Amino acid sequence: MKSLLLNTLLAICCMTSSYLISGSKAQAEDWGCLVILCLSNPGGPTQYDECRPPIQKLWRELARGHSFPTCSGVGFHSSRPGYEPYYCDAGYRLRGGDGSRGGQVICAPTSPQPVSNALCSNDDGTHNNSVLSPRWERQDGRRQCVGYPIMRPNVRSQPHYIDVTIDGAATQRVWY
Repeated sequence: MKSLLLNTLLAICCMTSSYLISGSKAQAEDWGCLVILCLSNPGGPTQYDECRPPIQKLWRELARGHSFPTCSGVGFHSSRPGYEPYYCDAGYRLRGGDGSRGGQVICAPTSPQPVSNALCSNDDGTHNNSVLSPRWERQDGRRQCVGYPIMRPNVRSQPHYIDVTIDGAATQRVWY
């Protein structure tokens, strides 16, 4: 029955890696091999019903601090579990701590952006909490106030991750 499950998943997921096709290397009854198979699915590790129980078990085990399961005969590597609760939109990067010690985490653009001239003209010594490092720059022969407008970071619904490399293919980050 489990071999049928593995073959069905292989057909559905269109996996091409030789270790998944070779029944002598990966056995369906091996939880670690099933986890790797499900993580290899381009549609996501829980796209198919058959993958949900082993992947949910994986998340529970990792959350308890257990190591990633193994699959004999497979060139496989996983990182230690990581935690990144925040992320920024494209063109922005996180600045500050991770927020766990009360430090403020913000998103700032990767390059200076035009901002209100009032931010560069502020000579009364007050600080602006919405733009970092406002300054005058010459652009197209005229003065322009530029800075790094900050925004709040997005909060991940699944902040834990592992990085998985299977048979030397590109490393994939899996969030849980």
